[in-house]
Amino acid sequence: MIGLTGGIATGKSTVAQRLRQLGAVVLDADVIAREVVDPRTPGWELVREAFPEVIQADLTIDRKRLGEIIFVDAAARRKLEGIIHPLVIDRMRTLGDVHAKTGQIVICDIPLLYESGSDAWLDEVWVVYTDLETQIKRLMCRSRVSREMALKMINAQMPIDEKVRRADRVIDNSGTFAETYAQVDAIWKEIAGENRLDCPRQEEG
Repeated sequence: MIGLTGGIATGKSTVAQRLRQLGAVVLDADVIAREVVDPRTPGWELVREAFPEVIQADLTIDRKRLGEIIFVDAAARRKLEGIIHPLVIDRMRTLGDVHAKTGQIVICDIPLLYESGSDAWLDEVWVVYTDLETQIKRLMCRSRVSREMALKMINAQMPIDEKVRRADRVIDNSGTFAETYAQVDAIWKEIAGENRLDCPRQEEG
């Protein structure tokens, strides 16, 4: 199984989507993280115990409120990660093994890949990189936040340069879609050979 990660607003989703087009099975940690805390699941029970104030009348989790709590409280963030990460990793590894046994290439899309120690069980790790100024501008436009807030959000994560240093492969997403796709396609051809799906290119715009 291959791990895919990057920094906030570096374009990891763009790369993941291209890999899906090429035929990879992409397991999204963010999607799984929502599933493992569905009402009345074991994960939900743990969140309710740790953060009772975020449980709404319909038993769903108030994600906005939870985000506000962990953004300003590092201890609370670590507590939540300690609940969520093992559940997500366990489900991802189980699903990944099922697909891998059929010969499919499995990509595990994990934002906090290194932080959760997932590099220990993955075969290799790909990091999606962009230069800091591009990252700031994309985050400001995407999330409609100030430059100061964008920097705070970026600095709350492991430095992208550290992720690049530890990566097996780096995809530079600082340029155009076409330039990024060319890098992804070249890597896919290398690992999948000529048996890969010959999907049409997605046009920019």
